[in-house]
Amino acid sequence: MALEDKTLKLCNCNRTIPLDANALAAALKSKTPITIHSELCRREAGAFQAALKDPELLVACTQEAPLFTELAQAAGSRGTLGFVNLRESAGWSSEGAAATPKIAALIALAAMPDPEPVPTVEYKSAGSVLIIGPTGAAVAWAERLAAEFDVSVLLTAQKNPAHDVELPIERRYPVWSGKPASVTGYLGAFEVAWSQDNPIDLEVCTRCNACVRACPEEAIDLGYQIDLDKCKSHRACVKACGAIGAIDFDRTDTVRHEKFDLIFDLSREPVLQTPDLPQGYLAPGADPLEQALAAQKLPQFVGEFEKPKFFVYKERLCAHSRSGQPGCNKCIDVCSTGAITSDGDRVKIEPHLCAGCGGCSTVCPSGAMTYAYPRVSDTGARIKTVLSTYREAGGRDACLVFHNAEDGRALVQSVGRRAASANRASTNRAASAAKARGLPARVIPLEVFHVASIGMDVWLGAIAYGASQVFVVSSGREPEGYVEAIRAQMGFAQTVLSALGYSGRHLELIVAADADALEAALWAFEPAGVVAKPATFNLSTEKRTTLDFALEHLARHAPTPREEIALAAGAPIGRIAVNKDTCTLCKACIGACPEAALLDSPETPMLRFIERNCVQCGLCANTCPEDAITLSPRLLLTAQAKEPVTLNEAEPFNCVRCAKPFGTRQMIDNMLGRLTTHSMFAAGGAIKRLQMCADCRVVDMMESTDEPSILNLPKNL
Repeated sequence: MALEDKTLKLCNCNRTIPLDANALAAALKSKTPITIHSELCRREAGAFQAALKDPELLVACTQEAPLFTELAQAAGSRGTLGFVNLRESAGWSSEGAAATPKIAALIALAAMPDPEPVPTVEYKSAGSVLIIGPTGAAVAWAERLAAEFDVSVLLTAQKNPAHDVELPIERRYPVWSGKPASVTGYLGAFEVAWSQDNPIDLEVCTRCNACVRACPEEAIDLGYQIDLDKCKSHRACVKACGAIGAIDFDRTDTVRHEKFDLIFDLSREPVLQTPDLPQGYLAPGADPLEQALAAQKLPQFVGEFEKPKFFVYKERLCAHSRSGQPGCNKCIDVCSTGAITSDGDRVKIEPHLCAGCGGCSTVCPSGAMTYAYPRVSDTGARIKTVLSTYREAGGRDACLVFHNAEDGRALVQSVGRRAASANRASTNRAASAAKARGLPARVIPLEVFHVASIGMDVWLGAIAYGASQVFVVSSGREPEGYVEAIRAQMGFAQTVLSALGYSGRHLELIVAADADALEAALWAFEPAGVVAKPATFNLSTEKRTTLDFALEHLARHAPTPREEIALAAGAPIGRIAVNKDTCTLCKACIGACPEAALLDSPETPMLRFIERNCVQCGLCANTCPEDAITLSPRLLLTAQAKEPVTLNEAEPFNCVRCAKPFGTRQMIDNMLGRLTTHSMFAAGGAIKRLQMCADCRVVDMMESTDEPSILNLPKNL
């Protein structure tokens, strides 16, 4: 529903937010007067309850959202209830009185309909937990958790501490020992492999203590693992074990595999080494407090769950590999969960491992990987609505600040809370405001699931829509791979904007550990140059299409028009250069190109190139047998970028028998130069057949009387 279809309830939070009803009504083009409440959650709650009869209700308060939701449920309301934060995001600021355009933009954003749902990924976990770790900690936690979970234990330490650690007297759950080899899978479907490298197999051992009594070196305690540093190979324990057969010093490393729903890893370093561990894999380390906090989370991972499928993969656009030749690995390199792996000429994505960061879509040069939660088109619609409302309400130099829904949201809102607290508590309001100023009036926060999910296509689209700047906020908890990817992509985009004459810094990744650092960064940047005429196109889920629209619009209105802009290595835009002296026009590069950037010609031997389609994946260069191709990152802003241009052409070679062209003269000459002296071509007309097309070559062989044949072999053979 549009804003005009919603009932809006605004509250100035006990008069701490400078809301102007008339200015907002004009900015939002409201057909009805806007009422500003002061205590909507307390004394004026009746006004909220009276509005529950309306089908769509939007409340400008997020702090008391639970209370308003409870009141709506108690009233039996069947309408839709939404909330928007105006207090920390706009009103609590030293520029709160000038924030009306931003407030209008935030309200318009909150009034937008929810994006269409995306497919989901399902998990099923029955609560089988594998505890991995040293004997003392692992057994202790197994005893605590066994009543609630289906527990198994993998002991990883061969040596026990100075004091003996006893295994439970009752065999109530499986206990293994060994060295973990691998952990694969996800919540509800983990598979663990480990090598049984200690002579005592704990699953066979009856814990009769015969080996403990028999060992002359006291190398075995009640943990029933042999300390191999103490053991002198008397093998008295083997004899004592007898027919039980739990002890075998000649055992080769046996790899065992078992499946579990959850992993509780107490190792100092997690067995699974990925920047982001999958759901259901808890690795608190050796700290007892962290272990206790992690154990409290285990019940959350028992049951049936679903999450969005965050990505869409279009294999036909993927430039990962062709015919075994390597191309683009950017999505694999950036993925923090190991969800993306190579699978021949394409990549394979395990949706259960995908954490929804979207970094793969940001670095993907071709758009084969796109983000779906929300789709780029939905994100573009939000940006377009925010900027157009802000601009029409009189706002200038809009700065969009993207943050995630967890620590990023808390960080941004903390900036506003600090400002309000300082302004109220200080007797010197001017000095207080200088210390804690809140968000600038031109800074509009936009929440996304993960900051790595938006890339160059979205940023440049926002600049084309009229934004002065686009900032991405990170608390520093994102894996370094995402930080590097965002900075690299911003570098390419900023190079283009600066070359086109747009002044100032338009794109910035702000890594801020606290509200002080974020606030200082937001106030430090001066507004950058904006496009003279905001764009009207919509962002597309096709990445290259969105980039084309954004770049074309920015170039058309550029303060300093350019036809060509050089870009740094790794940019997803550019051309290729072909060494004509070594290129034989074998056309292997054409077959390798997944983007149709390289083209053949049906009339004559020719290599043609459409620069707009090139994603600089390098497949053509890696496939070329003559090493005749090099990449050249750049942005071409003329019509030529979309038209085929000839990179190389050659004189055709005509068959010496039928005169039909079947290759290039350079290729045939090279072949003749290499094979003329070969013994296979020394006799008869063999060398001449290299100058014939395939059909004539066969005919000539059938007509030749000198050609060896199995029918003419000597009889004595």
